[in-house]
Amino acid sequence: MSTGFSSSSCRFADYFVTCGLDTESGLEPDELSALCQYIQATRFSDGARGKLASADEGENFEQSPLRRTFKSKVLAHYPDNVEWNPFDQDAVGMLCMPKGLSFRTQTDTRDPQFHSFIITREDGSRTYGFALTFFEEVTSKQICSAMQTLYHMHNAEQYDILHTPPTPRSPEDPRPTPHHLHAAPSLSRLQRFNSYDISRDTLFVSKCICLITPMAFAKACRKVLEQLHQAVTSPQPPPLPLESYVYNVLYEVPLPPAGRSLKFSGVYGPVLCQRPSTSELPLFDFPMQEVFELLGLENVLQLFTCALLEIQILLYSQHYQRLMTVAESITALMFPFQWQHVYVPILPASLLHFLDAPVPYLMGLHSNGQDDRTKLELPQEANLCFVDIDNHFIELPEDLPQFPNKLEFIQEISEVLLAFGMSPEANPQCSEGQSKLRGFRSGDTASDKRNGNLAGSPLNSYLLRENQTIARLQALVKRTGVSLEKLDVKEDTSTNKDLKVQCDEDEMKKHRLNIRVREVFANRFTQMFSDYEVFVIQPSQDKESWFSNRDQMQNFDKASFLSDQPEPYLPFLSRFLETQMFASFIDCKILCHDDEDKEHTLRVFDSRVDKIRMLNVRTPTLRTSMYQKCTNIEESEKAIEMRLCKIDHTALHPHLLDMKIGQGRYEPGFFPRLQSDVLSTGPTSNKWAKRSAPAQWRRRDRQKQHTEHLYLDNDQREKYIQEARNLGTTLRQPKLSNLSPSVIAQTNWKFVEGLLKECRNKTKRMLVEKMGREAVELGHGEVSITGVEENTLIASLCDLLERIWSHGLQVKQGKSALWSHLLHYQESKEKRDATPAGLGPPGIIHDTERRKSDASCALPPLKVSLIQDMRHIQNISEIKTDVGKARAWVRLSMEKKLLSRHLKQLLSDHELTKKLYKRYAFLRCDDEKEQFLYHLLSFNAVDYFCFTNVFTTIMIPYHVVIIPSKKLGGSMFTANPWVCVSGELAETGVLQVPKHTLEITFECQNLGKLTTIQMGHDNSGLYAKWLVECVMVRNGITGHTYKFPCGRWLGKGVDDGSLERILVGELVTNTENEERMCRTPPMQQSPGMMRRFVTISPNSKPKLNTGQIQEGVGEAINGIVKHFHKPEKERGSLTLLLCGEYGLVWALEQVFQHGFKSPRLFKNVFIWDFLEKSQVYFESVEQSQMTQDENWLMRVRHFCHFMRAINSTPRNIGKDGKFQMLVCLGARDHLLHHWIALLAECPITAQMYEDMALLKDHSLVNSLIRVLQTLQEFNITLEASLVKGIGI
Repeated sequence: MSTGFSSSSCRFADYFVTCGLDTESGLEPDELSALCQYIQATRFSDGARGKLASADEGENFEQSPLRRTFKSKVLAHYPDNVEWNPFDQDAVGMLCMPKGLSFRTQTDTRDPQFHSFIITREDGSRTYGFALTFFEEVTSKQICSAMQTLYHMHNAEQYDILHTPPTPRSPEDPRPTPHHLHAAPSLSRLQRFNSYDISRDTLFVSKCICLITPMAFAKACRKVLEQLHQAVTSPQPPPLPLESYVYNVLYEVPLPPAGRSLKFSGVYGPVLCQRPSTSELPLFDFPMQEVFELLGLENVLQLFTCALLEIQILLYSQHYQRLMTVAESITALMFPFQWQHVYVPILPASLLHFLDAPVPYLMGLHSNGQDDRTKLELPQEANLCFVDIDNHFIELPEDLPQFPNKLEFIQEISEVLLAFGMSPEANPQCSEGQSKLRGFRSGDTASDKRNGNLAGSPLNSYLLRENQTIARLQALVKRTGVSLEKLDVKEDTSTNKDLKVQCDEDEMKKHRLNIRVREVFANRFTQMFSDYEVFVIQPSQDKESWFSNRDQMQNFDKASFLSDQPEPYLPFLSRFLETQMFASFIDCKILCHDDEDKEHTLRVFDSRVDKIRMLNVRTPTLRTSMYQKCTNIEESEKAIEMRLCKIDHTALHPHLLDMKIGQGRYEPGFFPRLQSDVLSTGPTSNKWAKRSAPAQWRRRDRQKQHTEHLYLDNDQREKYIQEARNLGTTLRQPKLSNLSPSVIAQTNWKFVEGLLKECRNKTKRMLVEKMGREAVELGHGEVSITGVEENTLIASLCDLLERIWSHGLQVKQGKSALWSHLLHYQESKEKRDATPAGLGPPGIIHDTERRKSDASCALPPLKVSLIQDMRHIQNISEIKTDVGKARAWVRLSMEKKLLSRHLKQLLSDHELTKKLYKRYAFLRCDDEKEQFLYHLLSFNAVDYFCFTNVFTTIMIPYHVVIIPSKKLGGSMFTANPWVCVSGELAETGVLQVPKHTLEITFECQNLGKLTTIQMGHDNSGLYAKWLVECVMVRNGITGHTYKFPCGRWLGKGVDDGSLERILVGELVTNTENEERMCRTPPMQQSPGMMRRFVTISPNSKPKLNTGQIQEGVGEAINGIVKHFHKPEKERGSLTLLLCGEYGLVWALEQVFQHGFKSPRLFKNVFIWDFLEKSQVYFESVEQSQMTQDENWLMRVRHFCHFMRAINSTPRNIGKDGKFQMLVCLGARDHLLHHWIALLAECPITAQMYEDMALLKDHSLVNSLIRVLQTLQEFNITLEASLVKGIGI
């Protein structure tokens, strides 16, 4: 992609380089490779022998000399230096020949190999390299005899080995061992590797020619290099000296301007390149077809998803060019987003330690073709996507969300591939040599057995492979009515007949396939983010202060954006919005107000989004999950065709240079050392090089083009690109230079700083979201976080912890570094405490005297135990993998507010940490570790239910204790009590409680947050009256304790005669633990005015005045309204708002009690008595047939119907319980305001209430009715426990 290459360059190529064997310095073993093998070998020095293939006794010395790597040198580069792109000798040398020099004899294959590479500078801009590696005969006698000597030494060593008693070969040995060799005589064993005999064999060594260019014109560069190589190997010398061609490509061939094509001359034929205009997708010149053939469509899409979510990606192949093609293709498909992290498509052997990097990366690792995946030891795999390109398979991290509309997307891309005669499945026959595009009409497929296509449906070919996705695709196709039989797999002959394409058909096809696939991908983002601008938060302050506070700023309204999205998109989108690439994209948008400013990708994307908005008549903010296919493929194809049919520019032809006679001759078969004097400087008279202003070609497009290269001239922006964009990502690419220990230390130090910064940002973000949400419940601000979003943030915290725990790891065990550390800790702890203590459920005190103690101590908090929490996780059979266990453990610790404390305890075992981690690891940097734990401690300020809400099906032990009143101890109580516990997820059913202990422990499926307890007794025995203070319930895993206050009698003839009550619970927060930070106010409570006036006189029931009562009703209703304004997944318990402390039932109780005439001595009168009398009155009026308004009769019938139903229920609930039930049902059916109106007019009210009663004040009753009417718009669903036994 044309991201950020140097805008000063207007030449096609900046440098021409040759690398190879420096005969002066002779054969030097490649120290870097050797060092890397040494590093790998020492990695496992503590007895656990590593499986790293190349760690076999240090590859370089056990290998036969022809298989060893030797140092390659940059032999020459022309010109010496270019101001806008300083020559980086180390990087170029490493990447031209990533494995160093290799030797061959005449018996080996010696085909030239082409590969490209990329050098990322510190400012994020890129330079491309294109290298052709071929073999030349070694003419130096010294080198040949040195090789012979090495062979003698090697054979002697091998002979010694053979004559020692045989030991079984280590299973790690990667070399194939033919079975017959074991028994064969020792000599044939010696010739197991190709040998070299100076008298008989010819020795060849690798050499490389390379172009360094500002833009990636891969096909053109390949042609230039292949023709140059052909010139030295062909029997006929080329028409001009080689210098002329190299000079021409360096100095006389300009970059084609945007939207134009250019033709220049190679040694034997013309070379074409074309560049997209500023309104098209950025330049991309790698064969996307190869990626689909190697990996298959399904895998490409999964890899694409991983890249978008910034998961660590490791590509693995024995072909350098494949690594580059896959990496560049995936990043190109991300348009308009750009990969922001470490990007090293070819990782030189000497930089293997970089796989330790605890940051997102996209790297390519070269395999030697003999090892399988199991031999590869990777530092961290918890969040790694591993792509084995040559074997067409991909390993994905757990919990990877699906890309939105995945099936329809696959269907659309399949159609594109099929139109080019490609199967959407990986094609194992695909190799470098034969990745020629076979274009055929669907009729020809029958004959094409090679491609696995059978006659009939083009999709059949790969349906045979029983791929589930494809089966689903077939079903989808049937539903949508697309007939694949008639699928228009048309041959593309759409070009105008009179226009002749200048490049060959094959190349044209590649261009077409590339642009089609890219357009389909780009269209997904334009559809998904068509209204993104609405949600961009423009900064209120000036740019300078915005830059300095960039870390703390929110730049996109994620919650509102997500609330507009179709449900199935959320798992993917909520994670994608948290990525660095998305943040950078939005930052870019904020910085570029006008079109002139915008960088190329953003401008193209915005223009496409505008087009969609104009086309779509639907309201732009309403998202549908309707799949919209890509519509602008045709015009994009046309643009490319037009450029290739009519070449816009032709460069100067190569010509003789001013060289002395005899210069420029060379020996056939050898690429010569070119004349540096003629190549070191360019022409002085060239019209486009001379101008100080940009070239005349470029004048017209200057402005556009300037922005196309991500080149920002003002310093502020430059600083911003560095600072803001690299939030938490301090490195784009490792320094490709000699690896002194100090360089490695410095790199690791950067990682440690980066991890700490990322931890600070993550904790802050999570707290702001969470606090923001609780602040809303306290009546401030707007709600912002959704369940999906909270899950995303916690998942990304788990990922960060995994990366911290795998940084600097000595020995790798299992896929999760954190869980592996925990297991080591558990093992060493259990060895130390071999005593049987600590096995029973900790913290429950079995003491019969306990009931006399205070209610709050009834359930002492669970003992804090890291090991116990691990055991809980180990006992959950649903969690199968180490990564899953680590994540569950983190969630549980967060919910228990123990994460920081547990990790501190884990890291306090210094011996263990030393054993597991290298000196430079994050976990061994004391200051950073302290700060990190301190950041995590801040999570204790908020309540998370991230364990309870996620593991909904696991079994959990609960412990219930009933606490009778201390004043009237229940010691004489004879009846048998029972309870039934309900939570947000389920309820238990009736559980009998032993009456002597009044406590019970039971196990059942996760109930979620607890909401209510129904409790009662069977009224048996002599003394069946019972005054209960409260019930306590504790979750045995999370330690959450709920208190269900009661304070009422259960029994016939006392209180309201109730034998059962429904109690509403609230989470009790532990304040005793000084280590914890301040606790948050409990969830769901609005600390309104009520608290103030209820505390006036705690013992006598306070008499509230009408103002306070109105306020109470207002607050209760307000709580319910807020409840319904939250996203569904975020709503707490509605029961608490209806029946809890200061809920709706309590508020209406105050209304009815106000001015209620005080009864005569000893006789308690309840509101229910008043309601029953009113019911009798209404029924008599109804029967007396007095002419009444139809509406009034309707309300009366409803009221009487509900009263009768509640009175006839088989449950033994008392009068107050019945009143509660009536209020709940009235709220559910939106009848409360009608009933208040009825009762206010009813004559019974006049009898039973004082004159100053609220119910007799018309204006107050009317305002009460208005407030209750606001409930009409909500669909209230009651918890089953509230309406059991009522059939309405």
